[in-house]
Amino acid sequence: MKNIQSLIDNVEKVIVGKRPVIEFAVISLLCRGHVLLEDVPGTGKTMLARALARSVAVDMKRLQCTPDLLPSDITGVPIYNQKTTDFEFRPGPVFTNILLADEINRATPRAQSALLECMAEFHVSVDGHTYPLPKIFMVLATQNPIDMAGTHPLPEAQLDRFFVRLHVGYPSLDEEVRILAAQALRHPIDDLQPVIDESAILAARDAVKAVHIHADVATYIARICAATRQHPDLRLGASPRGTLALASGAQCLAFLRDQAFVSPDLVKTMAGPVIEHRLIVRPQAAAMGRTARDILREVLDQLPPPI
Repeated sequence: MKNIQSLIDNVEKVIVGKRPVIEFAVISLLCRGHVLLEDVPGTGKTMLARALARSVAVDMKRLQCTPDLLPSDITGVPIYNQKTTDFEFRPGPVFTNILLADEINRATPRAQSALLECMAEFHVSVDGHTYPLPKIFMVLATQNPIDMAGTHPLPEAQLDRFFVRLHVGYPSLDEEVRILAAQALRHPIDDLQPVIDESAILAARDAVKAVHIHADVATYIARICAATRQHPDLRLGASPRGTLALASGAQCLAFLRDQAFVSPDLVKTMAGPVIEHRLIVRPQAAAMGRTARDILREVLDQLPPPI
């Protein structure tokens, strides 16, 4: 557990004052999930992916999503080799440990769909062949909530593939002064050293699965997701994939807090990042100013946690 805390501390040297965001990103890594970073430009979304990759000493590739991006540009394509007179598969950027899909909503739905199989099944199917992805594989996608002209919003099926949706946000005044001081001579990312390796991450994943979830807490998690499906202001509630993500996320948060079991408070902490982006508000409710965050908070307030 100490090496995971050192990982979070190491990333925080670059991403100043955003420890909860870093924790949720690390939780996604340990739960074999994917992260959707939604925020305005310049808040450190790309730097978070770079700092995480450097701290774990794994490979990272960047995919700049544009309207002319093709699925083969993501997954790879068979290339004819004149020497062997045969086709050889040339892997695309998805064959890495951390894939940064920058401005994913600027890619067409055809290109976006190329990531679905990778994110859900951790392998790629091309030309009748299946190629496995690395044991440590995470998609960290970014999108800007402004300047939406010409973009393609992610469909519900792809949003559901993301373990969490995070908002970095602007730093406070003190934090921004610290950022200025830290980058006065050079960027901290240039001096960032690995603090953990792949084997430690895989061992931490096994430890997370061993964290105990009482039957009453498991029922509480299921009730939260079921309540979102029955809420009159929601057109779409959390899927069973969301239920599983909430449970594993709460286990990982208990692991980070050095607790042997999952408590209802940890479930509530994870509910926002895990569940909120899976909820689709009805147009009538949205016109009245209702948001997915408000509705989820209402659900959590109305459901009594187990004692």
